[in-house]
Amino acid sequence: MLAVDIGRHYVRLALADLVGQVVARRDEPAGAELVAQLGDIATELIKSAGLTREDVTLTVFGTPGIHDKETGALLLAPNLPGWEDPGAVDRLAEVAAGPYVVENDVDLAAVGEGAYGLGREVAHFVFVSIGTGIGMGVVIDGKLYRGSRGAAGEISYLPVGEGDPLVNPGRGMFESVAGADGVVALAGRLGLAAGTAKEVFDAARAGDPVAAEVVAAEVDHIAHALAGVTAVLDPELVVLGGGIGGQAGDLLAGPVARRLAALVALRPPRIELSSTGPEAVLLGALAVGLASARDLVFERTVALV
Repeated sequence: MLAVDIGRHYVRLALADLVGQVVARRDEPAGAELVAQLGDIATELIKSAGLTREDVTLTVFGTPGIHDKETGALLLAPNLPGWEDPGAVDRLAEVAAGPYVVENDVDLAAVGEGAYGLGREVAHFVFVSIGTGIGMGVVIDGKLYRGSRGAAGEISYLPVGEGDPLVNPGRGMFESVAGADGVVALAGRLGLAAGTAKEVFDAARAGDPVAAEVVAAEVDHIAHALAGVTAVLDPELVVLGGGIGGQAGDLLAGPVARRLAALVALRPPRIELSSTGPEAVLLGALAVGLASARDLVFERTVALV
């Protein structure tokens, strides 16, 4: 099976056998012609493993946003321009050349954390990805919860933070203030010139008081969002991931936990940093794909008997 993680800046592909052993892997910066790039990488991986495209039982794609199966568009994914057009997602068939499924990337990250990371043996947990965008994967009773339209966990649209949510159409209010662009924008308004969120967090570690103020605001935004999540879902565990979760987890996890404790009625959930890191989406795609691929192989074997 083939697992594909499609991000704004990077694409990651892994080819695995039916026992889950990765036999070929490639990570590359995302190019402008994304589908063609994915097709070329997939072809190279399959060839390097001594296989043909027909040998790939199933391909699992992890993408931002929500796959609208009726129109073939990718909704709520402003970081992938053009993919909101009807039929855009259907082009992934050119990469797969066989059965394929499209899943939300943060949902897959939750599956990956549940199968290989901190979520093992935890029945109720959420994976919160904070980076360029913000999203959440929800696991209830050990199973991924998608909601009626696949939009469960779109917490970027929570009404958290200051300002008018109509000012930045296509992005939710929470994402506008707590995502990477929001961190950089707040730093600029306070007088700290920074090109990336990482620069802000590095400055905070170095003792810059303005950067520390930005981090405090980030902690407050995240804690308020998690207070809403806790009130509705009552998770045992919150796993923080994504670019900001990885870059600034040391600055956020403890303060968020303390702030959250003051905002919820009962004992708050544990706040932990993802143990799977940037591999979470790919690991989730492998976990989802292996189960389905084995079923497909079994069905085909039975049909031949």
